[in-house]
Amino acid sequence: MEYVPDVSPDLPTRNWQIILALLGRLPQGAMSRSFGRIADIQLPRAVRRRVLSTFASAVGADLSEVAADLEEFPSINAFFVRHLKEGARQWPADSAIIASPVDGIIGQFGEVTAGKAIQAKGHSYSIAELLADQAEAIRYEGGSFLTIYLSPRHYHRIHTPIAGTISSGTYIPGTLLPVNGPAVMHVPRLFARNERLICYVDSVAGRIPVVAVGAYNVGRISAAFDREWGGTGRETWVTNRRPLSIQSRSYDPPKPVETGGEIMAFHLGSTIVMLFEPQVRLNQGLEAGAEVKLGAPLAH
Repeated sequence: MEYVPDVSPDLPTRNWQIILALLGRLPQGAMSRSFGRIADIQLPRAVRRRVLSTFASAVGADLSEVAADLEEFPSINAFFVRHLKEGARQWPADSAIIASPVDGIIGQFGEVTAGKAIQAKGHSYSIAELLADQAEAIRYEGGSFLTIYLSPRHYHRIHTPIAGTISSGTYIPGTLLPVNGPAVMHVPRLFARNERLICYVDSVAGRIPVVAVGAYNVGRISAAFDREWGGTGRETWVTNRRPLSIQSRSYDPPKPVETGGEIMAFHLGSTIVMLFEPQVRLNQGLEAGAEVKLGAPLAH
């Protein structure tokens, strides 16, 4: 996929212009935290199956893959971060293959050119701004990027795309604008503006930043690779907390992780961006808009 310069695409519908403009002026963090509190409301066991099955049907979630009975989920948020049944996903046996870290829908992918990646037709964003690290961004020049969107129906835990070690993680505060189709197509630098949590995985394929991008109503991303980062008790997420400042953590020695090990979780849904060094090749046949399953081969 060739680099697309920054030009203005067609305008979104009038309704989406109003929605995006309004959200840009509202306190997104506070609103997302309020929505999170609603999702955390404890459901009486007697109504859990009815409420959660209705919710799953509305968003299109596949209940046949859920590891636990619906009565075991005390809230909508608990259902969002549900575990899958053993064997529901398969991982490549080849240690050089990079697999999908999530269930989702493939967005843009291609080469990192002039320090930029494509967000949508007519919109690109800076890798240095995405990572909040100019020196680190140079590593991916001439390499590639790949974006995967998670809708509310998808499994929301994030796994390691390849075996290796976790050397560091970074939380970068930002906006919480939507990351759906209209927003991605028409909000400049969206992925580099929204808040995000980055997990750096060092592997035989080089260093791979797995960038979890927050969004409206997704003001919470937890870090399974560092469970102490988000504090103790119920509020263990890292993002959308005070103080709003960049936070980085390094691990010496680095944390070992196997292919498919859990590293983060979205408490609702959003987007993953992965970056690869030049020696990595994206698989032929990747298609924007196609469904991808956790563990499916993406690159080598």
